[in-house]
Amino acid sequence: MTADEDVDESAQHVNAHPNGHDPKANPAEREAVDEILIGSDADLDNELNETLADDSDQATAVDLEASEFYLNRELSELAFQRRVLHEALDDRNPLLERVKFLSIFTQNMDEFFMKRVGGLKQQMAAGVSERTPDGRTPDQQWREILSTTHEMFEMQNRCYHEDIKPALDEAGIHIVDHETLEYEKQKLLRQYFESSVLPTLTPLTFDPAHPFPFISNLSLSMAVLTRNDATDETLKFSRVKIPQNRPRFVRLDGLGDDDDGRIDEANSDEDITYIPLEQVIEANLDLLFPNVEIVDTALFRVTRNAEVRRNEEVAEGLIEVIEDVLRQRRFATVVRLEVASSMPAAARELLINQLDVDEREVFELEGHLDYRGLFDLVDLNRPELKLDSWTPQIHPRFADITLDHPSELFAEIRQKDVLIHHPYHSFSSTVQKFLDTAANDPEVLAIKAAIYRTASDSQVIESLIEAAKNGKQVAVMVELKARFDEENNLRWVKRLEEEGIHVAYGTIGLKTHSKTTLVVREEDDGVQLYSHVSTGNYHSETAKTYADLGLLTSDRNIGQDLVKLFNFFTGHSLHEQYRKLLVAPENMREEFVQRIRREAKHAREGTEARIVAKMNALEDPKMVRELYEASMAGVDIDLLVRGICRLRPGIEGVSENIAVYSVVGRFLEHSRIFYFHNRGQSDYYIGSADWMTRNLDRRIEAVAPVEDPLLRENLQTILDIMLSDNRKRWRMDADGNYKQLMPADGEPVRSTHQRLIDATKESVPEEDHRPLPSEQRRESQVDLRGTFTDGQP
Repeated sequence: MTADEDVDESAQHVNAHPNGHDPKANPAEREAVDEILIGSDADLDNELNETLADDSDQATAVDLEASEFYLNRELSELAFQRRVLHEALDDRNPLLERVKFLSIFTQNMDEFFMKRVGGLKQQMAAGVSERTPDGRTPDQQWREILSTTHEMFEMQNRCYHEDIKPALDEAGIHIVDHETLEYEKQKLLRQYFESSVLPTLTPLTFDPAHPFPFISNLSLSMAVLTRNDATDETLKFSRVKIPQNRPRFVRLDGLGDDDDGRIDEANSDEDITYIPLEQVIEANLDLLFPNVEIVDTALFRVTRNAEVRRNEEVAEGLIEVIEDVLRQRRFATVVRLEVASSMPAAARELLINQLDVDEREVFELEGHLDYRGLFDLVDLNRPELKLDSWTPQIHPRFADITLDHPSELFAEIRQKDVLIHHPYHSFSSTVQKFLDTAANDPEVLAIKAAIYRTASDSQVIESLIEAAKNGKQVAVMVELKARFDEENNLRWVKRLEEEGIHVAYGTIGLKTHSKTTLVVREEDDGVQLYSHVSTGNYHSETAKTYADLGLLTSDRNIGQDLVKLFNFFTGHSLHEQYRKLLVAPENMREEFVQRIRREAKHAREGTEARIVAKMNALEDPKMVRELYEASMAGVDIDLLVRGICRLRPGIEGVSENIAVYSVVGRFLEHSRIFYFHNRGQSDYYIGSADWMTRNLDRRIEAVAPVEDPLLRENLQTILDIMLSDNRKRWRMDADGNYKQLMPADGEPVRSTHQRLIDATKESVPEEDHRPLPSEQRRESQVDLRGTFTDGQP
């Protein structure tokens, strides 16, 4: 496949090694922040043993079920979070980009503890001792996670105090302590506290007359110890929740001019001063606790288990299940307690006892316990401290198409398939335009959509409602079990039902993770089917920061496959045969295995054999074994795995033909691309599924072939660009450690996201380089929700 000149030049460099990627070819390759060893001992499920090809003597000589060939899922996830944290540590990044990733790291780790550590604690409580493919029990994993994360949080704190905060000060952005302020500033803050903060606070005291207060998940709290007077030996414990509806960092400048203390995105490069809200509260506690002595204070934060489930088979309905899960999650077991290092022993002991946490689950931290609030600093109008801004562009195929002429859009798709690449192409000018056009086109008969996550103000949902009002048949599959989006999805389900739209809530025993839409249209030559198959969610905000791909096609075979899939959503039987789509849990695993084995067969026959697979996570042991078998047969394999990876590359005699890479940068790599050489008759696929057991066996997923030659070249170019990245690409070794690739002396910097931005600009006419109204809002927080644990947001 062709690629631009820069890609071809870099390909000569990386192909100097027989495997195509010699780390010695780049003398400046450096080790990641800290390496993490994630290998171990365990047995694999041997279900595939009977079906593996037996014509390779080399393969049969190696026990590929041995635990030494598999990395631990949880520790591999933590290795990914180290790479996220590295974006904050890397002083080559602009300052506010580093601040952003410091905040993202906190959010990611919060959800890791809620989901993965919470799940492990449930297994431990149930007495589960079954070992993972790498040989660890739940208790062993839990201990290693706690040991590893203690060090990671210390690294985050050092990054802030030693690097980020001094750099912010140098840039004129000051986060100061209350005690350092002059009296007049403290007076202004007291007035602000009394008028804008105090009314929102509710002190909760623990004593014989008051039970221990409920501590909500992830809320920042202040422990306050008081006594009646100096002669009183009895200390009382009170909890004060730091309000989340007040600015976490109060802006001091102009506070006396009826300012609300919020960070102002219109600030110039003049010096700005902030103070943490918790310090404002602490300095004025006498207004909250009058006529008592305040002995001591300290911050703390609680993380609760999110792995709360009910048996769907015995529940009255999925809506009742989800509503009950949401209620239970609020009161779930505590899996982590973060406390300020200055917390007095009495308060610490009381929290440990009342929250029933192990001493190993207590994290003593200096400074801020919650860095999520720092994300607001990214809104400051300081372009010199940020990456160059990027506004997603109008897709050139749709640039001249308006809603007034809906037939033009469908004619464009019917003429040739369209490949959409977010966030380079705008969501509003592609997916949203497709839905809006279908909703208002009098020739459209029906619209069917599968929604996993969507925005809280979703225009996608509004378009479906508009379609129903226009007399079209509308059916929507809304997955109520989408983790942490259950409440948002419940609201949309109720809204859709109020409009008389057919809604399926999910499937018993399966989670619907496919991202697909089907439009049925009456045309002169009969009823036509227009399909959208995507790697990403129908979410206008994450489409600005998630790198995802979508295929718009009039291919009737794909359309008929989606007809079958949507009939299952609203009916009850899942088809086993599909014309072109790979659908989990029916044919997807089988089809992927067949293609991997085909490459192995070609390699054994002495012809070129190659696989490139880009995904969020490679966790399924059976797929790992298939890749080992292919490598042993001589297949050249490149894996672009952003997060979890169980496979160990570079093992002599087993995986020396496999290279594993991860790209972490300004956009969240979320697309899935699968390439199989097939003796030059290459196969390309995109879709929603990673190579995880849950995706292949317990999720409804859809992966579509990309057959148009030009679109296949586009996919190849994306892969080539990523495999030649020397700025944001990491290479994994056999022990699960990652090293970041860096340019050699005199070598140009090749950064995936910047190169794709530049390529998009070149493909769009100059007059179309204009921001769309829906794309002009603040850049969405890179929300890694779900991806750092399950690999599927």
